[in-house]
Amino acid sequence: MPVKAPAKPAYYDWTGFYIGSHFGYATGYSRWAATEPGMPDFTLAGSLDLFKAFDGFKGTGSYYLGLHGGYNYMFPSRLLIGFEADASFPSNIHGIQTIASDLSGIATYEEMVQWSSTIRGRIGYAPGHWLFYATGGLAWTADQFTRTQIVGSFDPNSVAPGAGTQESKFIVERRGWAVGGGIELALTSKWTARLEYLYTQFPLRDVYFPATPEAFDSNLSVQSVRLGFSYRLGENGIDPQVFSKGISALDMDWFVLHGQTTFVSQYAPPFHAPYRGANSLDSNAGRETWDATLYAGLRLWQGAELWVNPEIDQGFGLTGTLGIAGFPSAEAYKVGFSVPYARIPRMFVRQTIDLGGETQKIDSGINQFAGSQTANRLVITVGKFSISDLFDTVTYAHDPRNDFLNWSLIDATTFDYAADAWGYTYGAAIEWYQGNWTLRGGLFDLSVVPNSTDLDPHFAQFEWVGEIEHRHTLWGQPGKVLVNGFLLRGRMGSFQDAIDLAELTGNPADTTPVRQYRSRGGMTVAVEQQIVPNVGVFARAGMANGQIEPYEFTDNDQTVTAGLSLKGKLWGRPDDTFGLAGIVNEISAVHQAYLDAGGLGILVGDGMLPNAGREKIIETYYSFPVFAWRMTFDYQFIANPAYNRDRGPVSVIGTRLHTQF
Repeated sequence: MPVKAPAKPAYYDWTGFYIGSHFGYATGYSRWAATEPGMPDFTLAGSLDLFKAFDGFKGTGSYYLGLHGGYNYMFPSRLLIGFEADASFPSNIHGIQTIASDLSGIATYEEMVQWSSTIRGRIGYAPGHWLFYATGGLAWTADQFTRTQIVGSFDPNSVAPGAGTQESKFIVERRGWAVGGGIELALTSKWTARLEYLYTQFPLRDVYFPATPEAFDSNLSVQSVRLGFSYRLGENGIDPQVFSKGISALDMDWFVLHGQTTFVSQYAPPFHAPYRGANSLDSNAGRETWDATLYAGLRLWQGAELWVNPEIDQGFGLTGTLGIAGFPSAEAYKVGFSVPYARIPRMFVRQTIDLGGETQKIDSGINQFAGSQTANRLVITVGKFSISDLFDTVTYAHDPRNDFLNWSLIDATTFDYAADAWGYTYGAAIEWYQGNWTLRGGLFDLSVVPNSTDLDPHFAQFEWVGEIEHRHTLWGQPGKVLVNGFLLRGRMGSFQDAIDLAELTGNPADTTPVRQYRSRGGMTVAVEQQIVPNVGVFARAGMANGQIEPYEFTDNDQTVTAGLSLKGKLWGRPDDTFGLAGIVNEISAVHQAYLDAGGLGILVGDGMLPNAGREKIIETYYSFPVFAWRMTFDYQFIANPAYNRDRGPVSVIGTRLHTQF
C-alpha cells in the first residue's frame, strides 16, 4: 500500500537529488528550404506550424509527457544553484506542407518531433516554500522527416519519382539550446510542484531524400509550458529506502498523485507454421512494451473527484498484436511505436453519494482518494475511461500489471466493450450498491469504424452495458458472482454477407463493404471465491453474436476460463503470488468460414482456415518482490492459435517488471 508523504516542514531546504515527471503543451515552427535536382541553390522554401489543438476523440495534440531528474544546492542565503536533465515524449508535435514545382511535381513535406531532451543549469532564489528560478543549457531532439510524392513531375526531363513514393528518415538528431524560467512550490517535505516555461532553438539540419532527389535544410523552434512534480530522494544523498520501499505518493487530501511503470517482454520460440496470412503470428519472434502512468486526482466537492491519467507508451505486442484471439499480453495495445509517445487514456469525474449502511474505510490508491464511504451508495462516473475499469472485474484475474497477462483472463474476450485501439472510450456509468448487491449500467461511445484509433465524435455508434453483482460468504470465505450483458449499435458486417460477396467477386472475404447499421450483443457470467485465506479461484463464461463481426475487442464468440491464485504465505514467502489458469475460445461456424475464405479479423486471419479448432491456452505466472519492484515470470501454452489446427502449438515466454507508488 502506498505510504502517505510526510507533511511540509516550517521551512523547506531544497538541497538534494530529485526525480519527477512533467506534462506540457508546445507550439513552434520549422522553417525549411529545399534544393531541387540539378539546381545549385534553394528553389523551394516554406514554414511548418507545429501546434496541434487537443482532439479528444483522436487523443492527439501537441502535448507531451516526460521524466526529469537533477540536483539542487541551496546556500544559507537561500540562493539556489542546480542542474537537471529531462526527456520528453510528445503526442503529436508535427507539421506538414504541400510543395509544388514543374521540376518536382506535387509532394508533401513533413516533420515530426519523436522525442526531445535537455541538460540545463538552474539558478534561483527560494523564499520560504517557494523557488523562483531561471534555467538554460543544451537541447536535443530526434525527429522524423518525410517526403511523399502526390503527383509526378511536369518536366519530362525530371528524375522525380512517381506518385505515391514516400521516403522517411527516422530519429534524425538535432542539437540546440534551451532557456526558460519557472516557479516551484514545496507541497510536502518530499514533493514539489512547478510551472515552467521553456524555449528551445535548433539550428539548420540537412536531410537528403535520394529518390527525388532533393535536399532539405530546416531549423526548429519550440516553446512550451509544462506542469511538473518532483520527489526529493533524500536530504543527505539518496535515501536507501527509495530503493527498498520505493517513493511515497503525494497525498494532500484535496490533491493526490500516484504513478506506475511496467515493462513486459515476451518471446515465441519456433513453432509449426506451414503457411501464414496477414494477421498470422510470427514464429521465433519477440517483442516488448513499456508504459509509465501518472494518476492525478483532485477533490471537487463533497464526494466528487476529478482524475486525469497521462501516460507514456512504447513498444509492440508479438507480431504487432496479431495472430492469437486470446492475445498473450494485455499490456500490448493494437497500435505500437518503437519510440515512446504520450497519451491521456483516462480523464473522468466520479461522484459518490452515500445512502447509508456500514461505514467503510478507503485507502489511498490508484485513482482512489483515502476516506470513507457507506456500504449503500450511488457512484456516477462520467468522462473517458475503460469500461473494464468498472465491469467484469474479478479480483484474481483483471490486472495485467500484477496478475495474469492474457486478454482472455483479464476480461471475457467475448465482452466486446466500446474502446479505441488502446482500450478507452467516453461514456457515463452509474453503480448502485445496496447490501450485498450492485447494479451497474452505462452508455459508451464506439470507435468510428471497428477496431479504430478514433472514437466516433458524433456518438452515433454506441454501446449499452449492464451488470448485476452479488457478494456472498461461502463457508466463511468471501466471494462474488456477476452477470453482465452488452448491446452494440453501429456499422458492422455480417460474415455471411462478406462470404457471399467474395464468391461473386473472387476476392478474399471482407466485412468492410457489407457493413450496415445493426446490433450485436453478448453476455458474461463470472465467479470468484476465496477457498481459504491466500487461496482463491475464479471462472468466466461468455458468449456473443457469432453472425456479426466483433467491433472493438477481439475475434471470439464463446469463451470459458478458470483458474486459481495462491499467495506465497503458504510456503513462507508472503509477498509472492502464483497463478494458473486455462482458456478455451471458440468462434461460430460462419465465422470459421469467413476466415477460411481469406477474411481478416481484429487480431486473427491466416489467409485460410481449412482445419478449424478451439483455441486452447494455459497461462501460469510467478510474481515476487525485488526491492521496490515486482518481477514476474510468465509462461503460456497456446494450442490452435487463431483457431487454426495447422499452426502451432505456440509457447510464449514472458517477464514483467512493475512498480507503483
